[in-house]
Amino acid sequence: MGSLRKGLSRTRQSFFGRIAQALGATDITEDTWDEVEALLIQADVGVPTTMMLVDRLRHLGITRADKLTEALKDELRQLLIEPQPLNLSGRTLSVVLIAGVNGSGKTTSIGKMAYRMRLNNRKVLIAAGDTFRAAAIDQLKLWGERAGVPVIAGQPNSDPGAVVYDAVNAAHSRGVEVLIVDTAGRLHSNFNLMAELVKVRDVLRKVVPDAPHETLLVLDGTTGQNALTQAKKFQEAIDVTGVIVTKLDSSAKGGMVFAIQQELGLPIHYIGIGEDMRDLVFFNPTSFVDSLFENGNEE
Repeated sequence: MGSLRKGLSRTRQSFFGRIAQALGATDITEDTWDEVEALLIQADVGVPTTMMLVDRLRHLGITRADKLTEALKDELRQLLIEPQPLNLSGRTLSVVLIAGVNGSGKTTSIGKMAYRMRLNNRKVLIAAGDTFRAAAIDQLKLWGERAGVPVIAGQPNSDPGAVVYDAVNAAHSRGVEVLIVDTAGRLHSNFNLMAELVKVRDVLRKVVPDAPHETLLVLDGTTGQNALTQAKKFQEAIDVTGVIVTKLDSSAKGGMVFAIQQELGLPIHYIGIGEDMRDLVFFNPTSFVDSLFENGNEE
């Protein structure tokens, strides 16, 4: 909880902390509702989710602003889904497909997730499926070294499907339990690139039964409502099963987490709260909401 609170300090200071400060020991007026509504929208909660939240709060009949903060926290907690464990057990090889646009923190998330799994005594392998950029391959290899997890890679501009095929064969021969597959950081608006991503998924389905067993979308928490647009496009193309939200330690406002779950119903499995190898943490809805509002001196 301490590291989460520290990681979310900027998010807390920017908007959610301001909501708590605005709701002092005063009577609730129309100005109070207007201020809460404006701050939630500015925090990237999104207009539909904000309108729903304010409507629910109004119907509670609360008259004192200092009581409204706890009520808002309760309503926000109810919007968040308690994520189930990833579907990575009960078979010889489980495959996790990772997608996301360039700059979302996809590569670092893969390294940190592989590190977590290795610490949990899982035998893990990473496939460098982003073959369109040599730098992407090199970066993933570097993170693999930091995580202590091997990386299967091809040459730049090689067929990503072939790399994935080789990685599956290597996973079987090495007795690997979890294969994490990176993909090119595609612009969600580019039809051809999204179609290529679908091809990678189809290769997996041919060589591993029911693969991918999880398809996780990495979203940059600083992109706000644009992340919601990305999520919708990726969900349509590749049946996303869950989300990783990164950069919540930076200038992210945090509200898009609620919009993602409310409007898409996708569970958030991990959140990124720093640059350290251990700063990809399991998403806990209660701890997340509490850390957004918690008072005290910032560390």
